[in-house]
Amino acid sequence: MTDMTETALHWGDVIRIATSANPAPPRRVEKSEAEWRAQLDPDQFHVTRLKGTEAPFSNPMCSVFEPGHYACVCCGTELFDSSAKFESGTGWPSFGAPVADNVVAYHIDGSHGMQRVETVCNVCDAHLGHVFPDGPTPSGLRYCINALALEKIADA
Repeated sequence: MTDMTETALHWGDVIRIATSANPAPPRRVEKSEAEWRAQLDPDQFHVTRLKGTEAPFSNPMCSVFEPGHYACVCCGTELFDSSAKFESGTGWPSFGAPVADNVVAYHIDGSHGMQRVETVCNVCDAHLGHVFPDGPTPSGLRYCINALALEKIADA
């Protein structure tokens, strides 16, 4: 992983990207709904393909802090490094930054009577969660990610 102080986005960057244009993804993975349903379990499908949210504190991944990486459960794209993970107390895995600026896409989300910024895998459009401006330095961001959208990959 690169040094977060050099590559981390800040809240103003996130809003600018979400309201203008996301970066080009490193590659694209596109499948039919039937293919996604065959690949994912029903809970993963609900979260990643239907923009669902798992219950807070429902997944043990929240308390996993061993070295490794977190990849998209749908396409395997590496999204987050464990060095950027922190305990937010929210009940979902939280990260300060993705591993690269082009692996996560941002969309303004006006659902549920509030304005938030949705995060999706930029490779396969899987719903990951949301990003908020209340995280730790250096980015000040909190990527609040559904554990069901992630696959933990141990360091080799």
